[in-house]
Amino acid sequence: MPAYLEVWGASGRELRTLGEGRTTLGQATDSDIVLGGDRAVSRVHAALEPYGGAWAIRDLGSRNGTFVNGERILGDRVLRAGDEIRAGSTRMVFHAEAPADPQMTETVEGPPEVTRRERDVLVALCRPVFSGAMFSRPATIKEIAAALFLTENAVKQHLSRLYDKFAIYGEGEPRPVQLANEAIRRGAVSLGDLRAAGEPG
Repeated sequence: MPAYLEVWGASGRELRTLGEGRTTLGQATDSDIVLGGDRAVSRVHAALEPYGGAWAIRDLGSRNGTFVNGERILGDRVLRAGDEIRAGSTRMVFHAEAPADPQMTETVEGPPEVTRRERDVLVALCRPVFSGAMFSRPATIKEIAAALFLTENAVKQHLSRLYDKFAIYGEGEPRPVQLANEAIRRGAVSLGDLRAAGEPG
């Protein structure tokens, strides 16, 4: 069964099948789905597009925004069966059959909770990795201590706690390398952090 929208407007409930291409929503009479009775909807409000067996919705610069499950969208948002879309005062529900053999995307584990000082140590540790130099390595304890005006013993204590929090137990590569890689992989440190710390971007 093709994907379709259940549209709840001023005139009641209507089912609108989504074709094979782009479907536009808005007050304009040439929209694929005309929401003419809703004054809070822009003339050209949003569009739905198929992408490899899935559908995504994009706001087209509407005045009042487009919402999916109560959250205003920025950019494209992939839709799942049962998602509620709101444009102006019009409520719509997206319906589609799930793929027969869905490719599940593995969720990346987020970073553990760290203190502000531990975060400073992580940023200092990872700064050389983001420098763009070939074969870059994490900062040494001495370099971190100098950058943060800490004693080397204090840096070692922070690193010890970070190894525990990130479950770095010393097998394989040196622990600072493992910690830097894990911090970057799990989003604990980003290029934006280094720019915020005054590094050239």
